[in-house]
Formats: sequence, structure tokens, C-alpha cells
Amino acid sequence: MNKIELVFATNNQNKLKEVKAMLPDFFEIKSLSDINCFEEIPETEATIEGNAILKANYVSNNYNVNCFADDTGLEVESLDGEPGVYSARYAGLDTNAMKNIEKLLFNLKEKTNRKAQFKTIIALNLGGKQFLFKGICKGSIIDQLRGTEGFGYDPVFIPTGFDKTFAEMSLDEKSNISHRGIAFKQLIDFLKNLSI
Repeated sequence: MNKIELVFATNNQNKLKEVKAMLPDFFEIKSLSDINCFEEIPETEATIEGNAILKANYVSNNYNVNCFADDTGLEVESLDGEPGVYSARYAGLDTNAMKNIEKLLFNLKEKTNRKAQFKTIIALNLGGKQFLFKGICKGSIIDQLRGTEGFGYDPVFIPTGFDKTFAEMSLDEKSNISHRGIAFKQLIDFLKNLSI
């Protein structure tokens, strides 16, 4: 099979590392910097789906490449789906993962319902067509940080059926059950079945 070259519309090196670890050898994944795209792609849509589509379309339209983009959000039941589409900037624009986690735990202080889910949507633009893939991982938010792996909200999220946070799992363990892992498995199965 010929190598399939795809641009992953992200500047997040953690995401890039996770995805490359999941993909078979016949994919050549390029990042935005590989195609000299250094501008910040605006995420102005009100939904996770909308932002994934917006990013994929931006890269395809401006750089004339096959690409895929993902958007992920943490949705907490007792917070009416927050932080959701604002997951990466929950504590403000000039923020980091630690500040986001602190705000989340503060907002959950009085809540007994700690149910949450991570949702990933991937928009694939390939050969002039668009395809969407969705991955959901259900779990709950604990009240203290555990683990040093992963990124984002991983230290406070325990997936259903496990006693470890995402941050206490190896990359392989996490990829097998995570929202991103589920969505990317769908993407990979889809690409494998294409006669390109």
C-alpha cells in the first residue's frame, strides 16, 4: 500500500505523539509546522463538532492538503456540560492545565455528582469530501490529582471500570480506552478500507 500523507491540524505535541503512536506505518502524519502553517486557527464555534470542522476546513482550503482535525472537550454532568468547548481555556485565555483543573475542582466542591465524559470529534477532509468520527469515554472527576502522564484534565479523570486516572496509565493503556483512541480507531478503520 502507498503511504497516505495526511496533515494533522494541531500544534499540540502531546496530541501528535498520542496519534502517531496509534497509527500504522503506512501513514505519514505531518503537523501544521511541517506545512509552514504557524497561524493560530480560531476556534469560534459553539460545539466540539463545529470546531473540528472549522479547523479541518481552514487547513484544507488554505494549504490544499488532505487533513484531519480534532476537537476534544470534557463534559461534566453536574456543571451542565462544562467546560465542554472551553476545556482548553476554562480558566481564561492565558491559562494552563493546572489552572483549568483548579477551576474545575472548585466548581465541583459542593457537588456529589462527579460524572463526566471526554468527547472527541475528528473531521477528516480527504479527496474533497468530509467525514466525521466520534469517540466518548465516560468516567468521573476525583478531588485530587493523581499521576504524571498525559496532559490536560488527565490527573483528575478516572474512566468508568478503572481505578486509575488517565495520568496514571501508560500511553498504550490510555489509547485503548480513551475518547481520542476510540475516534482515531474509527478513522484508521475507515482509511484502511479506502482504496486510495
